[in-house]
Amino acid sequence: MNKEEKPSTDNYQPSTNFETLAIRTQTERTQFDEHSTPLYLTSSFVFEDAEDMRASFAEEKDKNLYSRFSNPNVTEFIDKIAKMEGAESGYAFATGMAAIYSTFAALLSAGDHIVSCQSVFGSTHTLFTKYFPKWNIETTYFKAEDAENVEQYIQPNTKVLYLETPTNPAIEVLDLEFFGKIAKKHNLLFIVDNCFATPYLQQPIKYGADIVVHSATKLIDGQGRVLGGVAVGKADLIREIYLFARNTGPAMSPFNAWVLSKSLETLAIRVEKHCENALKVAEFLENHPNVELVKYPFLKSHPSYEIAKKQMKLGGNIVAFEVKGGIEGGRNFLNRIKMCSLSANLGDTRTIVTHPASTTHSKLSDEERNEVGITAGLVRCSVGLENIDDILGDLKQALD
Repeated sequence: MNKEEKPSTDNYQPSTNFETLAIRTQTERTQFDEHSTPLYLTSSFVFEDAEDMRASFAEEKDKNLYSRFSNPNVTEFIDKIAKMEGAESGYAFATGMAAIYSTFAALLSAGDHIVSCQSVFGSTHTLFTKYFPKWNIETTYFKAEDAENVEQYIQPNTKVLYLETPTNPAIEVLDLEFFGKIAKKHNLLFIVDNCFATPYLQQPIKYGADIVVHSATKLIDGQGRVLGGVAVGKADLIREIYLFARNTGPAMSPFNAWVLSKSLETLAIRVEKHCENALKVAEFLENHPNVELVKYPFLKSHPSYEIAKKQMKLGGNIVAFEVKGGIEGGRNFLNRIKMCSLSANLGDTRTIVTHPASTTHSKLSDEERNEVGITAGLVRCSVGLENIDDILGDLKQALD
């Protein structure tokens, strides 16, 4: 081989490993041979001539037209999430709730019915109970502990089976394999909010999910900087979601996509440490006299521990616990916190504590909160990446 020749790469097989896909999935390099993907802060794109423009708008060519439709930064982010989740296609949104709303709005029609786990994010609950009924779309809830009887809630007009796992904020774990089989048996669209687990810990598509949605604002960003959402899944369903979003405008900004795509490069290593810290927090809380109950998927005391071990790589970064003293006990705990942040966000490098009954879910009645597992003294702790001794020290002094 002379020195001008390069070794053959005929036998090279691209990696399918999670961490490598997260780092090496990139847009095509420009003429400047950049190592890291540049920002494409442009509202629109140009065409060579009239025929190029016609063919592009007719979708005979795969070309960017307008950043509300697609953008190189957004495409890179979507491609990474799709590969991580094992999905065929995807679309990225300005927020997680835009992803959830647009997915339902694109795939449902008036008269359709949703079966959903009762413990869902508050804004998703509001969609189901306040807005969708205006369009004659009804929702029936089932409790996580009654999951084995979910078939009794399926009606002739049921279109979607929807769930979060782990749930927000009650940290219930639902058996994806079981629900995947139920959805297939009844020809339902199976949609899963995978926000708490991230694609690193859990891939619902392996268990039959048709669509997986994320709030990228949380662990995917991981540093509390930008908002974002994404839906990935079967190509024909994503096509419908794309057409809806293209015409209604909830697209992710190129800048946010660039930030989130870079965040994915460290997702695996970040989530590993989050989970390591969270398990130690859960074990500490379980032995504290002022804590009545702790829920964390990888605690053996969790009612769905075996299911969590089956479908999750690790337990996630969210710990829910019941402080003695009800609503006042929860409020007093927050008032005593020194280092940890009081915020409605989660999945940050910084540990965050929230008291849902007096904040995020305060507009629900006591009965509604109890129905979704939000008791008066429940605290949700999003365990961050600080030194574990500092996290435990702050929680201890606030509880003591």
